[in-house]
Amino acid sequence: MAAHPADPAVPRTALVLTGGGARAAYQVGVLLAIAKLSPKRKQNPFPILCGTSAGAINATGLACLADDFGKATMVLASIWKNMHARDIYRADALGIGATGARWLSSFALGWLIKHPPRSLLDNAPLRRLLSQHLDFTGIDRAIQKGALHAVSVAASGYDTGENIAFFQGHPDAEPWKRTQRHGIRTDITVDHLMASSAIPFIFPAIRLNREYFGDGSMRQLAPISPAIHLGAERILVVGAGRAREHQERRTSEGYPPLAQIAGHTLASIFLDGLAVDIERLQRINHTLSKIPEHVRAEAGISLRPIETLVIAPSERLDRIAAEHARALPTPVKIMLTGLGAMNRSGGALTSYLLFEKPYTRRLIDLGYADTMARSEEIGRFLNF
Repeated sequence: MAAHPADPAVPRTALVLTGGGARAAYQVGVLLAIAKLSPKRKQNPFPILCGTSAGAINATGLACLADDFGKATMVLASIWKNMHARDIYRADALGIGATGARWLSSFALGWLIKHPPRSLLDNAPLRRLLSQHLDFTGIDRAIQKGALHAVSVAASGYDTGENIAFFQGHPDAEPWKRTQRHGIRTDITVDHLMASSAIPFIFPAIRLNREYFGDGSMRQLAPISPAIHLGAERILVVGAGRAREHQERRTSEGYPPLAQIAGHTLASIFLDGLAVDIERLQRINHTLSKIPEHVRAEAGISLRPIETLVIAPSERLDRIAAEHARALPTPVKIMLTGLGAMNRSGGALTSYLLFEKPYTRRLIDLGYADTMARSEEIGRFLNF
């Protein structure tokens, strides 16, 4: 039987890491700052870890080393600070050319193509990277030690349309079922991370059991919900973009390029659900604050107030991406140029695919600075 996290008097805190491709480097900067602020660097301040898409990779990385939080953050930082696009997807001329040829053939000779292309990019290198750096046996070890209560990874089923939170945790953590979303107990593997981070159209879907799954941000009606179901009493949410950044007014005389349309679509997938869910939680908290606790108990109201803190970039990540887009390998730049992504209006799409260290290091520095600027607030929230 696994042990419970140490002090039951301390509210159980969850960390929710959202999706966003290369933007998730920002989360690593936040984690480095939290480790710096913590008086007990080894102790994991987040017994519940929930991640989606690239955020699922970061959350699982923490879970694998949850018995040494400081070390976990340093390992993640080392990976992201030295990242190249070729570590995530085929970025060489042959890989990009082969994918492009399959798409052209599919459009021109669709009736002759028996196996149509599955994605814009081949992310086989990501699987190798995850297998090399993540020791999934560490998750159960951390649960046994009481350093971790549960970790969840969200993915979206293409057949059922349901958003599934796959979780591994203490026996007390129970599965749940809500409209179009479920929590399913399992052992987290590299396949779950590949599925959760399979950005639609860009990366291929992954088969889990009998269904193909894609990026967990799709149809994620309540991104914070898994943390609450797993027992969180307070939640720190780290975003990968400003919630309204794609709604800021822009003027353009011409038709928007494909990259701008794609970037707008991805922003809708990755950002809007979180903003709505946070607003919903704040309304519930406000309503519950008006009802005395004993009245709620007598009425059988199971809802409980959840303290929430959100950390999000203070700068627009699409603009930062536009500044560093030239760091991409030449074949990728050629492909993105054709989509109109190598200019300011197409920076949103580039910001999700720019897995190059000039950009990821810039985001890590931004995450660190944003967090340190709120050190007192974060210290109070985490009882540092």
